[in-house]
Amino acid sequence: MRQLYTFELMQGAFLPVVPAHIRLAVDQALSKRLETISWGEKLTLAHRASGAVAGELLRDGEARLVRAALENSRLTEALIVRALMRPDASAAWVAAVCHHPQWSLRREARVALLRNEKTPFARAVEFARTMPVAEVREILQNSRLPGNAKSYLVKDLENRVSKTGSRKQGVENRDRASNPVSR
Repeated sequence: MRQLYTFELMQGAFLPVVPAHIRLAVDQALSKRLETISWGEKLTLAHRASGAVAGELLRDGEARLVRAALENSRLTEALIVRALMRPDASAAWVAAVCHHPQWSLRREARVALLRNEKTPFARAVEFARTMPVAEVREILQNSRLPGNAKSYLVKDLENRVSKTGSRKQGVENRDRASNPVSR
């Protein structure tokens, strides 16, 4: 494999007759080469390589390269979450996922974003409001979000709970008033 060029390796891995263990070895070889190949080759790999290689390219701070890797059809949600949970995830990469039309809608990606300290505050609030209260509380226990963001989200959760409680109470009062038997 050492004698093959980068794109020969990539194309060979996509042949249907190539066994899985060879594909994994190709992914590892390509991942090791990422440090030495040119930016243009990285961009092409971001578009066309396997999901594992695209996941490795997500760690690069270059915005255009990250966008290309996010558009790779072989990239999976598990690879996105794994990259988000890394302590060395760049702020640009986290912001790119937050604003991506596909990945920002995925539940597990949102959970990982709520646990990442580099998630923009406004997006963290937006993501938290779309999830059940109990789930957000559990996520915030293990979250690396800044303290002020966590405290705001906790207060927001308390407001959500009190609003739903007052709505339930209002419905019960309305039902009692309209029901002549309860008088």
